[in-house]
Amino acid sequence: MGNIVSTKSVLLVGCGPMAIEYTKVFKKLGITPIVVGRGNSSAERFATETGLQVAMGGLDKWFASSAPVPELAVVAVGEKWIGVTARTLIDHGVKRLLLEKPGGHDAQDICQVHEKSMAAGAAVYVGYNRRFYASVSAAKQLIEEDGGVTSFNFEFTEWSHIISSIEKEDGVKEQWFLSNSTHVIDLAFHLGGAPIEMSSYSSGGLGWHPIASAYAGAGRTISGALFSYQANWESPGRWGVEVLTRKHRFIFKPLEKLQVQRIGSVAIESLEIADSLDNDFKPGLFKQVESFVEGKADILPTISDQITMLEWYLKIRGDKK
Repeated sequence: MGNIVSTKSVLLVGCGPMAIEYTKVFKKLGITPIVVGRGNSSAERFATETGLQVAMGGLDKWFASSAPVPELAVVAVGEKWIGVTARTLIDHGVKRLLLEKPGGHDAQDICQVHEKSMAAGAAVYVGYNRRFYASVSAAKQLIEEDGGVTSFNFEFTEWSHIISSIEKEDGVKEQWFLSNSTHVIDLAFHLGGAPIEMSSYSSGGLGWHPIASAYAGAGRTISGALFSYQANWESPGRWGVEVLTRKHRFIFKPLEKLQVQRIGSVAIESLEIADSLDNDFKPGLFKQVESFVEGKADILPTISDQITMLEWYLKIRGDKK
């Protein structure tokens, strides 16, 4: 195990498109990450777009070089390798990690990351960057002024006609609900409060996602807000969240934008928000990374938070007990 170095030294594992987005943010923050990757074509594209070289051969080769081990690491590898990468980093002494959602390949993988982090005393966060959208930040302030959320609803329809033709590693698309749909579900519960009771229904299934393709349900959160949801992956639709207070309906459709309907009016207005960072970088990513690097990760969900939510995610997905 190497020596832990400055908190401003960051190990970035992965050199694909998401790693490029992370690097844009690191550069703006004045950080030059140590980048470790495996794919030659990805590494070449990464070097071209960022001007940084990739340490090839994967983590095992990099750790074998006895290089100093940063205290911080960001895991931006393919979905199937998030968990094993996180556990390897923890085994080598990394104490603070930011993982791409959902924190592992599947539910078992996420649980194993959690167990490893608890045993090692490592702080592990899951990168749900939509929590950091300017639209969400603006809405949270207005919701607080209104006295809190009274109810909300959300839709997490996925475009199966597009996803079916996307090339992914074996087993990845079967976990699409966890790795992708939970982006919008996490955001809804982040705004409306964690669920404490819920009735869930699911039906159908797809060749690449056999467990279900249509979803509906409703429940109550810890704050007393009522919620409902639906999605149909075999029908037209899109992601969306609507949050209701006693004075306003806040509409996130798309999630990056904020619309509002005021009580006593049927008009829906677009609100102006300070979203320059969401335009200059992948939306939400700058504030997410800044929060992680500076140790102000109060908005970021921890891996323990993810374990708590995992029970609800699996119920929505339609997993049988």
